[in-house]
Amino acid sequence: MPVGAAAPARIPATSDKGAYYEFKPWNVGRWIIWSAFAVLLLVAPLVWTSSLAHTMLSQMGIAIIVCLSYNMLLGQGGMLSFGHAVHSGLGSFLAIHTLNLVSAGTLPLPVSLVPIAGGLAGLAFALLLGWVTTKKAATPFAMITLGIGELVWASSLMFPEFFGGEGGISGNRVTGSKPFGITFGPQIQLYYLIAIYTFICTAAMYAFTRTPLGRMINAVRDNPERVEFVGYNTQMVRFLVFCVAAFFAGISGGLAALNFEIVTSEVVSGPRSGAYLLFTFLGGATFFFGPIIGAVLMVLAFVLLSELTKAWLLYLGLVFLFMVMYAPGGIASLIMMNVRVAAFGRLRELWVSYLALAATALITLLGAAGMIEMVYHLKLNPALGPELQFLGNTLNAHGLDSWFGCGFVMLSGLGLFELTRRQFVRQWGEIQEYIEKETKRRESQP
Repeated sequence: MPVGAAAPARIPATSDKGAYYEFKPWNVGRWIIWSAFAVLLLVAPLVWTSSLAHTMLSQMGIAIIVCLSYNMLLGQGGMLSFGHAVHSGLGSFLAIHTLNLVSAGTLPLPVSLVPIAGGLAGLAFALLLGWVTTKKAATPFAMITLGIGELVWASSLMFPEFFGGEGGISGNRVTGSKPFGITFGPQIQLYYLIAIYTFICTAAMYAFTRTPLGRMINAVRDNPERVEFVGYNTQMVRFLVFCVAAFFAGISGGLAALNFEIVTSEVVSGPRSGAYLLFTFLGGATFFFGPIIGAVLMVLAFVLLSELTKAWLLYLGLVFLFMVMYAPGGIASLIMMNVRVAAFGRLRELWVSYLALAATALITLLGAAGMIEMVYHLKLNPALGPELQFLGNTLNAHGLDSWFGCGFVMLSGLGLFELTRRQFVRQWGEIQEYIEKETKRRESQP
């Protein structure tokens, strides 16, 4: 039940005082979750105090907004978009131009409101091309968004007056009025601005899922023919949701412009749109909090994993492949399935199996990673010799013993993983049967 909504009144059949009404307007669990989210945003930079951590936390806040906005299309509306970076990217460009106008003194606008200009830019572009884009659903919609994304990406190098050419457009966020001495120069000040936008936008997008339009886009996703039959225009529903998603994507782009103080053509590129799709899916598009998980993973992958290995995109692709095969609902679905098991008191039985699966998977990954790193070393760093360091060990890319050792570790881990997985599948099936029987038993009780 939404926060603030009254529960149905209960009227007893007989009462000495006559009929009475009892209201329960507070959803305590929801208030706890949102309060915890706010506290997490508040204390995170106090726990991780380095400048790198503050930068990563700022990027996570930006990524949360854009992944949630993308999930309004993919998860809630079933609209697979390959051009969502167009709206966040154009929001970045309009925001950086707005910031430069503020710096020049021609626009008396607080820097804290510059992201709103980015949101309005994303909304304006959605209004311009959204009607054509949402005319069709499913595959035609995906192809149209792909074409528009490629068109805007190509145009970003054709119109340097607006997009800045290959060098992009830079700005300075330390400008304009400085209320309470806040200049947004230190990263911690900008982080809290991003955190405020993140909390407000997350709450607004969650509230949108509870509106009639938010419910209707779910119906359009599941059964558009029936929606048309009851009198709704499915294209109009898709168009309105498309515009709302573009607005929030533009806000994220405006925050990114403030964070990096430079905007290049890469922000409207196809790979950027693909990253939104990939990590929203990994997080779990079928749950509201799934894209939040995906956004955190996206920043960790782009900032940390890319520094650890040059083969990070290969690892990312493998993770995506296995998630599609074994957990198409994303990480959020795995969490919710285990929450369901825990609700019936059977989760503790799975800890040993989970530890065994994690250990054997890690062994398999180490063996495979050793061979992948040797291949990349041979192709990218042949001048440095055949030897390379991998997790504190020296591997010889030309030596048979290194290849045999890595292969043996990978195959051994894979065999143990398969044995453990089969045992886990049997155990999981037994628990699910118990849950089904227990559910039916509870439903049959008066």
